[in-house]
Amino acid sequence: MKKYLICSFFIATIILYNSCATNPVSGKKQVVLMSEAQEIAMGKEADPQIIAQYGLYEDKALQSFITEKGKQMAAISHRPKLDYQFRVVDSDVLNAFAVPGGYVYFTRGIMAHFNNEAEFAGVLGHEIGHIAARHSVEQQRNAILGQIGIIAGVVLAPDLAQFAESASQGIGLLLLKFGRDAERESDRLGVEYSSKIGYDANEMAGFFQTLERKSTESGQGELPGFLSTHPNPGDRFVTVGKLATEWKQKLNLTNAQVNRNTYLKRIEGLVYGEDPKQGYLENGIFYHPELKFQFTVPAGWNYQNSPQQVQLAPKDGKALMMMTLAKGASLQEAASGFLQQNSLQLLDSKDVNVNGLPALAMMADVKPQQGQQPQQQPIRTVSYFIKYGQLIYLLLGVAGTADFENYLSFFTNAQQSFKELKDPAKLNKKPDRVQIKTVRSASTLDQALRDHKADTKRLEEFAILNGMKLTDKVEAGTFIKVIGQ
Repeated sequence: MKKYLICSFFIATIILYNSCATNPVSGKKQVVLMSEAQEIAMGKEADPQIIAQYGLYEDKALQSFITEKGKQMAAISHRPKLDYQFRVVDSDVLNAFAVPGGYVYFTRGIMAHFNNEAEFAGVLGHEIGHIAARHSVEQQRNAILGQIGIIAGVVLAPDLAQFAESASQGIGLLLLKFGRDAERESDRLGVEYSSKIGYDANEMAGFFQTLERKSTESGQGELPGFLSTHPNPGDRFVTVGKLATEWKQKLNLTNAQVNRNTYLKRIEGLVYGEDPKQGYLENGIFYHPELKFQFTVPAGWNYQNSPQQVQLAPKDGKALMMMTLAKGASLQEAASGFLQQNSLQLLDSKDVNVNGLPALAMMADVKPQQGQQPQQQPIRTVSYFIKYGQLIYLLLGVAGTADFENYLSFFTNAQQSFKELKDPAKLNKKPDRVQIKTVRSASTLDQALRDHKADTKRLEEFAILNGMKLTDKVEAGTFIKVIGQ
């Protein structure tokens, strides 16, 4: 009896056209819901949204470097005809990600943690691998077929997701975690691609150890940051090491490149950690020097800052706070627009004064939507719209009604603390930057860091940054990273 490959699917009451495609990497047939043209269009739509969300890091030389290496690697990938685009985005979160159609993004946070070009090349190949194997497209398909809602921030209860991020498809793709099989395949492709352009892929394996140590340092079971897209590094170190050895033998790669010193000099001066001009958290207070405001942050809450908003959430994920700009010419117009946009039912509204600034305080519930699955529990919000200068700021608190009273004081304390920033020391705070120093004499990394006046409370952090242990021996003349202004 002959067997035939049949591609068909049915989603709710919507019938989508049947589509079978050959995966460029595996050569196998797969079900996808979009053509390559649609995939490319999705990437083009997502790219400006991602740049708006995170901002491009302003370093032409570094942007040119990632583009040069990215184009070189894309040319030998399984999908060389895509118009690949490579970006360094202005975020201190340690991450790299890709979206369909050929768009690859590295944060300045991960660029700071690479210690040679080979580590960078391995991760670059991994991200190109996600695109080449159409993993993002598969994940989008699975999300649709499984009717899985895209949520923003893995720490949050699903019902709070609508407030946490833009609902756009482009931003949503960043939040989709790839499965183990997809990660393994991209690891394999990262080794293959970086080896084919002459790099030592064993260094990629070593970088997984840096990621694992960073995870442990942050006290989390996965990569630090709300928007991490990669699973725990775990045993990937061993697997990638074996693959690297195999590809060296296959290519007869006797002089595989590492290029440690050239990479370290390339990232000298890179902003490390939060850039104060974009806002920063210090001793429980969020300061924004450019917009000249400050407000208190609940102690112990997770925190993420981006150019468009500040997000805060307790460890249990049962609440969310957000600070962003509101749209509207007046407080009332901003509040009305927010109610409509988020399908909120107004419970109470009043004019208030927040540290001399005119404001409107509002409490509202999320209205059930006809035809939608019921929420796990009703959601309640408290919003402060504050007029400061020519802008209206929204400070929002969100929780399920069962938990709302437990978090209300956290919300209102932060909202009512919003005020003008006047402290010159906070207004003029400079960013930390990566500095490349030369080891003066043979010693341990611990001693070398101390010799260069490194903050002794952060020695383990700096050891991870250098991809070493504090007890490792370093020879005279070795380049190491220290952090300073």
